[in-house]
Amino acid sequence: MNAEHENNLNISPTSEIFTEFIPAVRLLNNSDDSCTFEKGKMPSLKLIPTTGFWFSTRTEEWEKNSHVAPRKQYVITIKGNIRFKVSDGSTFMIEPGIVLLAEDLKGDGHSWEMVESNEWERLYIPMTESTEDFFIPDPK
Repeated sequence: MNAEHENNLNISPTSEIFTEFIPAVRLLNNSDDSCTFEKGKMPSLKLIPTTGFWFSTRTEEWEKNSHVAPRKQYVITIKGNIRFKVSDGSTFMIEPGIVLLAEDLKGDGHSWEMVESNEWERLYIPMTESTEDFFIPDPK
């Protein structure tokens, strides 16, 4: 297919109005560096600048213990059900169809465990330094 195909989406981030969204959860730090989360959504068909990505099916034991995100990144679950836990003991579930934004870079971070699955297939997409994450929090 020609890269200049006339049906390519020409997305302008300043003039778009999005009506379709994908559910998302964002891990972030409180002012005391503890980890918390908020539920929300990501706009569908939004062009998000990235520099690369990788897939993973590997899980090491240290990853299940409390840790911070190594970088700001999107984590897209392809297969598996994962329960995340934050500093105050609150939990949330990530499953295929829910985008995780890992932005908790300080403090104790988060932990997770697989629920009703033995494997977590996922895609890691690091956020570029100067790009906003495009996360829209649910109303409180």
